[in-house]
Amino acid sequence: MEPLHPEVIRTALADAPDAMLIVDAAGTIRFANQSLEALFGYAPHELVGRSVESLMPERFREGHAIYRDQFVTANKARPMGEHRLDLFGLRADGSEFSAEISLKPVYCQEEWLTVAAIRDVTHRATVERELKEARARAERADAAKSHFLATASHDLRQPLQTLALLNGALERIVADRPQAKEVIAQQAQAIAVMSRLLNSLLDLNKLESGAIKPDPTNFRVDTLLEELRTEFAPLAVSKGLSLEVTPSQETVCSDPSLVGQILRNLVSNAIKYTHEGWVALRCRRDTPDFLRIEVVDTGIGISADSLHHIYDEFYQVGGPHHRAREGYGLGLSIVRGLVALLRLKLDVKSEVGQGSLFALTLPTGQNTASIPPRIEEKPLAHSGPTAAHILLVEDDPAVRDATQMLLKTEGYHVTAVASLHEALDHVRQNRRVDLLLTDYHLGDGELGTQVIDGLREVVHRPLKAVLMTGDTSSAMNELPADPLTRMARKPVNADQLLKLLRTMLTTDPPP
Repeated sequence: MEPLHPEVIRTALADAPDAMLIVDAAGTIRFANQSLEALFGYAPHELVGRSVESLMPERFREGHAIYRDQFVTANKARPMGEHRLDLFGLRADGSEFSAEISLKPVYCQEEWLTVAAIRDVTHRATVERELKEARARAERADAAKSHFLATASHDLRQPLQTLALLNGALERIVADRPQAKEVIAQQAQAIAVMSRLLNSLLDLNKLESGAIKPDPTNFRVDTLLEELRTEFAPLAVSKGLSLEVTPSQETVCSDPSLVGQILRNLVSNAIKYTHEGWVALRCRRDTPDFLRIEVVDTGIGISADSLHHIYDEFYQVGGPHHRAREGYGLGLSIVRGLVALLRLKLDVKSEVGQGSLFALTLPTGQNTASIPPRIEEKPLAHSGPTAAHILLVEDDPAVRDATQMLLKTEGYHVTAVASLHEALDHVRQNRRVDLLLTDYHLGDGELGTQVIDGLREVVHRPLKAVLMTGDTSSAMNELPADPLTRMARKPVNADQLLKLLRTMLTTDPPP
């Protein structure tokens, strides 16, 4: 290899904008350019012959000597910023600065030298440190907010759950008193509005924090459509509307729970803004690979200049006068977030006075034959579901008493306890249990899943269970699948809870 002449090196490096050094294998500075004086405060001639370690704080010198020997042996260039190390330079006045260094081995006059370019990156390092600290503060604040909302959601749902169940029990007690029934119906409406607002606020928080993780699977559309019909038909009838649901044998692939949440918000909105006529749920396949689920209504419609606002938080078609009775404009914000999360497509067409159409496009799934059919309901062998004995495990006295009162007014035999220990005492006395109804978060850190597992181990049979929870964290989605267990999200109203219990009691367990 032809040696590089020293003068060529000097000419190339002397006027370089970066501070430049040439160091030999022993770490002795052989050349320093003029830019180095502005950076370190030394004239070039003051540095020649000194150790390169003299230009760094003493705490780094021993380690740098070892690293320098390794670099000489490797004989490989290191570009600027390749190694994100905390490097510091030491000025003549004793002050330090954050440095970034590139190294290049050069063969000159039968020896290997190292050319070093040095930059002061104090400002950038300060900015990066401040960004790192700001990110850490934001993460702590986000974690604190998520923890607060998870705790607050449980604490807020508990009194709401108590109100909902007491309302359901009272409705059954005064069934023969029309004036009282009207008051109770208005009370139920207020509880429902409170529940929807709480759920919407928590759903928005989960979307913003990334706590919702999709779990895509193949599922039948008709199962979801039937759930929506059952849930919203009474609301539609109460407004003098008809809810038309067209059956579909199609199968799609997505997260059924989140798709259901999207459609619930769309159907709820359609009923909210339709004062006469109908709301329809229907499906159509535009291509072999995609299915459209449409929510259509004969409602008030949306003007063209308002369409781009409908997904904004707290925006309501028709202005703020709807808020007192019909919600707070959060539903479509949640829809937008869920559609983006699931990577789906949502189209909307609307005309003032003519109604609206929202169309959700989903990828089609496997053949429906590969999906087990829904379990058909069968009556109990004994005198009916209300003769069943339900073991209730709930540590909150108000919720426990309200739930027990509701179940007893419906005719169930109920044993109410507060802990796993009390539940085990009950079954160990060979007392009958047809269904377990347990809260998820119990006292002293106990979980409803522990209650379910503990009781099944004692009774030695496939005990059916309903798990009630106000927990909104992603941990609930990670619970293992259990064909004998159903989950009820607090606050659940009395009719929904009783229907779920009847379904559990009148269906055979899967083989």
